[in-house]
Amino acid sequence: MKRTSWIARFFIAVFALALVVIMTVSTSSAAPQAAKKTTAAAAPADLVDLNSATKDQLDALPGIGDKYSQKIIDGRPYKAKTDLVKKKIIPQATYNKIKDMVIAKQK
Repeated sequence: MKRTSWIARFFIAVFALALVVIMTVSTSSAAPQAAKKTTAAAAPADLVDLNSATKDQLDALPGIGDKYSQKIIDGRPYKAKTDLVKKKIIPQATYNKIKDMVIAKQK
């Protein structure tokens, strides 16, 4: 009788330890996912709107200087950010640098 009692206690302890490890791992992996969602939600607020940005905001973009920022302003309005290349406002290489930083909002 003593032997079965000892074995049962051993298996209960191993099961409890495994449960604690599983809970710890699942909790720690959930935190980075929540952080990713927060970062993704904040990203659209940081986008520069091609249809309303100031010359200084456009100048701050990589590869965009005084000349290109003025061309962007003169070429408004834009239906999509890809219009920058379609209307030959900026070259494809420059567009590739800024495409994730801009948006063309419609009023």
